[in-house]
Amino acid sequence: INDTDAALECLAEFEGAGQAACVIVKHANPCGVATGADLREAYAKALACDPVSAFGGIIALNRPLDAATAAVITELFTEGIVAPAADAEAVEIVSRKKNLRLLLLDGQPMTGGGLAIKSVGGGLLVQTRDTMSVDAMDLKVVTKRQPTAAELADLRFAFRVAKHVKSNAIVYAKDGATVGIGAGQMSRVDSARIAARKNEDVSREAELATPSIRGSVVASDAFFPFADGLLQAAEAGATAVIQPGGSLRDEDVIRAADEAGLAMVFTGVRHFRH
Repeated sequence: INDTDAALECLAEFEGAGQAACVIVKHANPCGVATGADLREAYAKALACDPVSAFGGIIALNRPLDAATAAVITELFTEGIVAPAADAEAVEIVSRKKNLRLLLLDGQPMTGGGLAIKSVGGGLLVQTRDTMSVDAMDLKVVTKRQPTAAELADLRFAFRVAKHVKSNAIVYAKDGATVGIGAGQMSRVDSARIAARKNEDVSREAELATPSIRGSVVASDAFFPFADGLLQAAEAGATAVIQPGGSLRDEDVIRAADEAGLAMVFTGVRHFRH
């Protein structure tokens, strides 16, 4: 239930989007998110980010589940699929899997909004949900190089996903899909390293001539306190960065981005999910 809720919260970022979207969640963190021309393409791109972690995860879709997508999803052990609806053939395909749950929204919203409530020792922590969208943020280019149109689209996509990754969160994305996710680390540079290392492993397993992280963009859910995390992302192959800004060392980080030839955008808003 918790993973399904996390998947739907992330998927809500793409509600009403022009493209199909797929979110794969494991232990409350996205391990693959992508958009595509149809659900099957979106699922394939999302799965490619981290197929090992996707094993036993929850898959959320923003379009009705069709038979072709159901067939490829059921090739992998999955705990559950959640979608707005499903056609009869898709339901029949899913029903062949004994321990696979298919949840249909049937008109219900993807996320409840309102308050977030968490138990703490001796009481409850009650706070408003993070409902801020990157589309409502005043993006500011702070480097000498401006991001290209393609980079900017991926930067927005990556920041949408970073909102739903446990902090410290680093998300690499390319062509409307995550290619590396680092979650829940005590050091932001470690999140950047882990995401890059996982991409190396996935790219090697897929026998790619060049790791898919090369030419990606990177999102950080909160500011880079030092240049080391940003430089780690550049070393991994990122060409553009999106982050909130607001560190006492912003100028050092901007200088490092310029020296590395990166384009960097400040959002002025952090997510910081816990």
